Amino acid sequence: MDIVRFIKNWTLPLAMGIGALVYLIFAFVPQLDEAATFFAPICDTIMPLFMFLILFVTFCKVDFRALRPVAWHWWVLLLNFVFVLVCMGLVLGFHLQGDSLILVEAILMCIISPGATASAVVTQKLGGSLEETTTHTFLSNFVTVLLVPICFPMLEKGMDLSFLSAFFAILYKVAIVLLLPMLLAYIVKHTPALHRFHLWVISVKDLSYYLWAASLLIVTGTTVKNIVHAETTVTLLMAIGLLGLVLCVVQFAVGKFIGHYFKRVIEAGQAMGQKNTAFAIWMAYTFLNPLSSVGPGCYILWQNIINSFEIWQKRKADEAA
Repeated sequence: MDIVRFIKNWTLPLAMGIGALVYLIFAFVPQLDEAATFFAPICDTIMPLFMFLILFVTFCKVDFRALRPVAWHWWVLLLNFVFVLVCMGLVLGFHLQGDSLILVEAILMCIISPGATASAVVTQKLGGSLEETTTHTFLSNFVTVLLVPICFPMLEKGMDLSFLSAFFAILYKVAIVLLLPMLLAYIVKHTPALHRFHLWVISVKDLSYYLWAASLLIVTGTTVKNIVHAETTVTLLMAIGLLGLVLCVVQFAVGKFIGHYFKRVIEAGQAMGQKNTAFAIWMAYTFLNPLSSVGPGCYILWQNIINSFEIWQKRKADEAA
């Protein structure tokens, strides 16, 4: 029982640690090369499936009538937009190139990325509003769809990227990962024939949380892989990782500061601080210098360390009550 309790209490750190360890074992044990080659495409394929399932389970619990924008959403989106402008101003104002440009691109990816699909999961775990966080996830995704085609061509001058091609490429990703599970959850929730299935989905305690932990295991392994195989200096990697940590703390703090005025500290903190880093990594690989993907790769570790700490604080408070 002590082992089970330990796993439940430290699910996220354990998932990150196991993900990193498994990748390192497969990477540095020559006898496992064939197995690594076999499992690599499988991991790449099932990652979107995990994101889909997390959102599907979450939407099955959502009151769709409560999905409407509220005041703190606009403040979080405004501050996020200001952060994007600062990054773009640094690149254009100082004509950054080389490692400096990669560094700012890596940071930008951690800002321009939309709210994480799992932010609603953590918010619910911490006792916040599931519906308000879910609404922010939708809004931030569509803001990202608009900002990326405008910003990215100014970063990579040689990029053959039109507004419409980037817009529809990102919109397609958003539709598959975000809108489709919402539609299916709505159908399941409002179809009498599927009522028993719906009840089963919402009755499994912390199902979306453990699905998220499984996806985190895979993402952590991918992050370690990107860092190990990054063709750059250790100094640049350390700079990206350190600035990612600073940015993560700042974004969570700014979100909580905004939420304080609306009595939504948990929701606004998660909305501002927790990013869809898997989506950000895809955007970096697709549209920018691939090395910039190390930024959101490191960010996912920092944001989940903060999440683990917040969940630990919540558990301690509940035990003391």
